[in-house]
Amino acid sequence: MKLLIRNLSRDTTEAQLHALFAPFGAIQYCNLVMDSSTGASKGFGFVEMPKAGDAKAAMKSLNNKEVAGSRIRVKKAEDKPGPTDNS
Repeated sequence: MKLLIRNLSRDTTEAQLHALFAPFGAIQYCNLVMDSSTGASKGFGFVEMPKAGDAKAAMKSLNNKEVAGSRIRVKKAEDKPGPTDNS
């Protein structure tokens, strides 16, 4: 299950994001979104966990938690519709 993590402190690193979710189970990948021109964090990222139960537990525990001075928001990431998707 892919999770969207928003309202991250701009100082939060990908390693810190990974460490935040690691206690809940295996992490398939962790990606902090960076600004291509400045190289600074945009304040959000994605974590994908292979087991939906682990991802739901992480979402429940970490949503609205204060991390590095920011109250983060964790929710299931919505799949972007592809070019052939008519929705």
